[in-house]
Amino acid sequence: MQPYSTSRGFTLVETMVVIAILTVVGIALMGMITYVYKTNTFIFQQSTATDNARRGIEYALENLREATYGADGSYPVETAATSTVTFYADVDNDGTVEKIRYYLTSGTLYRGVTNPGSTPPSYTGQTEATTIVANYVQNSTTTPVFHYYDNTGAELSTPADTSKIASVSAVIGIDVDVKRAPITFTLIGTATLRNLRTD
Repeated sequence: MQPYSTSRGFTLVETMVVIAILTVVGIALMGMITYVYKTNTFIFQQSTATDNARRGIEYALENLREATYGADGSYPVETAATSTVTFYADVDNDGTVEKIRYYLTSGTLYRGVTNPGSTPPSYTGQTEATTIVANYVQNSTTTPVFHYYDNTGAELSTPADTSKIASVSAVIGIDVDVKRAPITFTLIGTATLRNLRTD
């Protein structure tokens, strides 16, 4: 005679409950992993965009500091508006003064460089080489990119009288997705135009 055993396996109901619990835990874990991945990706994109914009603005301000008379004799600063500035500088140190234009269009800050051509030197009709300085720029019409100051430090109204400009500041807000935290990161820089003398 065999001994009586009280051990039993899982019933169908117990098995279904275990499967349901494991499924809920698995879905929760997958949701958490996806959330962490998306958050890290967004933070990486935001920091990359901010770092690229910071380097671009630093370079733009270095260019502005070296503003000088154009190869055709043009005044160092040609236009000075809220979202665009055009000036002349030898940015590639080749002994030729280029026409430089920084401008904001559809959330992207661009840099255009035009080399003079013909004799006598002229920028008219020459091709402008364009590169991107910063993406995801959130400046609106009420938050200008460029601010201009005279030699007393007083801000000039825009479009500014180029003969009175002694320094220029750039303020841009970078945000990959305005609907998500962190909030817009603001970059600010100032350049004093070394080769200009304003009275």
